[in-house]
Amino acid sequence: MFFRKPSGISWLVVFLGNPGLKYTGTRHNAGFLTADAAEKRFRVSINRSRFKALTCSCELGGEKVLFMKPQTYMNLSGDAVRQAVSFYKIPADHVLVVSDEMSLPVGKIRIKPKGSAGGHNGLKSIISALGTEDFPRIRLGVGSPPPEFDVKDWVLSTFRDRDAEEISAAADKASQAIETYITSGPEKTMNQYN
Repeated sequence: MFFRKPSGISWLVVFLGNPGLKYTGTRHNAGFLTADAAEKRFRVSINRSRFKALTCSCELGGEKVLFMKPQTYMNLSGDAVRQAVSFYKIPADHVLVVSDEMSLPVGKIRIKPKGSAGGHNGLKSIISALGTEDFPRIRLGVGSPPPEFDVKDWVLSTFRDRDAEEISAAADKASQAIETYITSGPEKTMNQYN
């Protein structure tokens, strides 16, 4: 019997964030900000409830892609990823994760084909769900906390003034990088955006 992947989905793009109005526009939701930019760029709506996430599918450069915004909290993001990967039989190197990164200045983006969690709970959860660190990621810089902030308060603070402009531009650039990564691979994407 000939087996075919359901719907032919070959890539999963996971935008990390926390659901709910109180987290809108926070540093930890840089992934969700990129999802908003991707919706505009690719003229899609990530609004179908599936796999403990909001999802939609689209085609990028001939590849069928599932966009996902997990609706679990950040530290349980792997639950949604595990379900989609299992259903569509997507290999880890085709799971592209978009997240915030405190070690980068606000507005910088960094693309890597694999790596550690670096203390990020969403990435830890996905590493645990996939059983590997070997999946690509696009990290958006949200800046490191000033001395008066603890880490939790910092990532749950909102972007203001120039930081808001910088992260908006970075989210747009990251949405472009998603398409480049899927259509042209890691080397070209890293050379173009890192």
